[in-house]
Amino acid sequence: MHQQWLLLAACFWVIFMFMVASKFITLTFKDPDGYSAKHELLFLTAVPEVGKLPEDKRVAGEVKPTGEMHVQPLVYLQRLELIRNTCRDEALRNLSHTAVSKFVLDRIFVCDKHKILFCQTPKVGNTQWKKVLIVLNGAFPSIDEIPENVVHDHDKNGLPRLSSFSDAGIQRRLKTYFKFFIVRDPFERLISAFKDKFVHNPRFEPWYRHEIAPGIIRKYRRNRTETRGIQFEDFVRYLGDPNHRWLDLQFGDRIIHWVTYVELCAPCEIKYSVVGHHETLEDDAPYILREAGIDHLVSYPTIPPGITAYNRTKVEHYFLGISKRDIRRLYARFEGDFRLFGYQKPEFLLN
Repeated sequence: MHQQWLLLAACFWVIFMFMVASKFITLTFKDPDGYSAKHELLFLTAVPEVGKLPEDKRVAGEVKPTGEMHVQPLVYLQRLELIRNTCRDEALRNLSHTAVSKFVLDRIFVCDKHKILFCQTPKVGNTQWKKVLIVLNGAFPSIDEIPENVVHDHDKNGLPRLSSFSDAGIQRRLKTYFKFFIVRDPFERLISAFKDKFVHNPRFEPWYRHEIAPGIIRKYRRNRTETRGIQFEDFVRYLGDPNHRWLDLQFGDRIIHWVTYVELCAPCEIKYSVVGHHETLEDDAPYILREAGIDHLVSYPTIPPGITAYNRTKVEHYFLGISKRDIRRLYARFEGDFRLFGYQKPEFLLN
């Protein structure tokens, strides 16, 4: 009887050791982080395929160094896909393509430390993005400490332009760096440029009123007896003229405030990582910082409520009284910007 009890105990001991060994094997071969399979499934189900990403684009759902996973919202993929599709439209080729010239390379600011390229599109909140890059480049410790007169002084702000590098250096950065720029409704941007340079002129840049404005008036004002300063109607005729380039050459780089996004940033030739929209900047700014891997280093300056919203009433007011012919010619020039970035043709052109 005693031997039977010993035998039974031995059997229980063998079964117990087998269970422990099985648990150990299971733990040993299980994914140590416990999330790889789950993350793969989330990526496959949460982000539908909408086309091939740029070659240097970070993969959506990539695990960041902090351990957090940021799945790229579909809207940013859709923006890039829209650009690619529009670039392939042969009917729009003259409006969507441009050479990656020195003029374009001069618009792109470089942060080598964090491998970032930012293409400047004036009148779309670029001053704030410059401040972000100035801090990242180490010229100032914080955004609040940057004097306003330094932001646009390229001898003092520590922002190198892409054009300042060798051809090999330019190509390497274009291929491997995180690249972005910001757009807004094209007509609203033109209104902002007109007000900033010809009406308010807060930076006291007299050449806009004393050199550029008279040149536009001489060429495009219909009523020669009119003595007022430049009007928005004059500005629209200048921009919509197919032969505007001869004046552009006289005005030099100052035209950056009103030339197309295509001419500034060459979105069909350069594969950008993200294209932000001014109208959704409250969401886009933190997204860009996160995707660039710098959200723990710097924040985009506070955006006043409502300042980035599209103001249809303002746009309609400025174009009120301008002939449909002049507006159609203006739209014809900027149609590439409207189509590439998903902005609707203004309703007052549909009637």
